[in-house]
Amino acid sequence: MKLFKSYTLNIILLNVIIFFVFSILSLFIGESNIFRYLALQPIAVIHGEYLWTILTSIFMHASFVHLLVNMFSLYFIGRFLEKIIGRKRFLIFYLISGIFASILFVLLSVFFGSTIIGRSIFGDPIVFGVGASGAIFGLLGLSAVLTPKKKVYLISGPIIAIVIQSILSPIFPSASNAIGLIVTFYFLFAIFAMFSFNQNLKRWALPLELTFWILPIVAIVPLVVIGLFVSLPIGNMAHLGGLIAGLIYGLYLRKKYPKKTSMISRLFSK
Repeated sequence: MKLFKSYTLNIILLNVIIFFVFSILSLFIGESNIFRYLALQPIAVIHGEYLWTILTSIFMHASFVHLLVNMFSLYFIGRFLEKIIGRKRFLIFYLISGIFASILFVLLSVFFGSTIIGRSIFGDPIVFGVGASGAIFGLLGLSAVLTPKKKVYLISGPIIAIVIQSILSPIFPSASNAIGLIVTFYFLFAIFAMFSFNQNLKRWALPLELTFWILPIVAIVPLVVIGLFVSLPIGNMAHLGGLIAGLIYGLYLRKKYPKKTSMISRLFSK
């Protein structure tokens, strides 16, 4: 039974409920036990173990900030795209893109993540992966094809904060909790700033106005390059997998419905 008419809002609600339920359960049975059965570990999946984690990991998040950032992105991109392609098609595509992102993450990390450089680019096959960002990048890829010229904002401040945290925490391990707390506070502040009508406040979130076609590139390529030098808690290959799924589906829709997709592209080109 749906609580909201919008599937986007129902997906967000489901993610929030799952996060808090498993946060409570982890206090009693341990976070590692939960991650073992529900998070995506490439080396386990490639050996035929815990195959269901290809799906369940899409609804798991490592921290409240992780959940907040993904759900914030999903709210704006999902609500927009859901109105364009329809609710049922949106839901099916969201799940497919998330699954495809998981599969590509598994394959690339297992076959190319055995070296230091390979792990930096493709991920460590023994490290667990969770999050909705692969599916969200699928929505980005689809939007890049259907509405390439529509302008949106990338909140670059939180991304920069993650990079800074990844650099400082290993250097100052005794202050890692304090650094994490500051970054969490900034994340909350940045999201609040973007919702406010105060332009001076919004600047603190470092928003970048981009078109949909370039947004996925800006969101993936710099982090892959930075990941060569700093260990980032970001699954770039899952993002790439979702993006590829979105691009493929977008091209399929353009070929099947050329008039409709052309009209949509023109409508959101200003």
